[in-house]
Amino acid sequence: MRKHDSLRAGRRPGVRVGSIVKHVLLAGFLLLMLYPLIWMVVSSFKPGDTVLTDTSLIPSQVTFENYTSGWNALNEPFTLFFFNSLVVSIGSIVGNLVSCTLAAFALARLNFRGKRLYFAITLVSVMLPLHVLVVPQYIFFSSLGMVNTFFPLLLPKFLATDAFFVFLMVQFIRTIPRELDQAAWIDGAGPFRTFWSIILPLMTPALVTTTIFTFIWTWNDFFVPLIYLTSPKVYTLPVALSTLVDSETLDGIGTLFAMSVLSLVPVVLFFAFAQKHLVRGIATTGLK
Repeated sequence: MRKHDSLRAGRRPGVRVGSIVKHVLLAGFLLLMLYPLIWMVVSSFKPGDTVLTDTSLIPSQVTFENYTSGWNALNEPFTLFFFNSLVVSIGSIVGNLVSCTLAAFALARLNFRGKRLYFAITLVSVMLPLHVLVVPQYIFFSSLGMVNTFFPLLLPKFLATDAFFVFLMVQFIRTIPRELDQAAWIDGAGPFRTFWSIILPLMTPALVTTTIFTFIWTWNDFFVPLIYLTSPKVYTLPVALSTLVDSETLDGIGTLFAMSVLSLVPVVLFFAFAQKHLVRGIATTGLK
């Protein structure tokens, strides 16, 4: 016993040194990853003409002019762009939750002709780049007169076009015992009643994961809104931010940084409050 104790005592300094080195490396890596964000926040408080010349993290002069001037820089208050992004994000969340859960339940529990083919097409669409569908989708929505509205951004969400979430929910539903479905059928419940009363309440982790990812991806999406939204009154935040900087004079860098910091606040708060549910949801769905 004394020999083992002495061996353990001899290893403790080495273990402590290894732990210290590991934590120092992790802290350094964290600072490296956060440096661009920290630099952007600091630069948002610098005068506009010194943002690109003064690269230090400690500004020589602090000003709030970038925030005050940037809020109304596009002849529209940024409150409008926040509201537009919020409408699109909430609509996308509702659309994905409704359509993807129904599609996933049908693929995981119901038997119908072409089920395997449809599921295979769903899996293939996950690997299909978004840019392949841009032109045909734009032609389709343009022929319906929906360009410069939120319909091209929201309508696909209600048609279960986000195959990633369909696949995620299918994998989760398959972990639910089929005996629960059979018990509901014996009691006279049909497919929709079984879904609503049995399956849906047990899908909370998958629903939370879908909600979090949909909000973050939609709030930060720039490419799709840029294609369909042409009027400043319907701009989302990423599109509005892209119009702040003059490409020739680079004027507006400071206001861009200031408004970018404000646009990150909802995402950071949302992730901070939902972090526990996100980790739990990923651990209990097919992503594990």
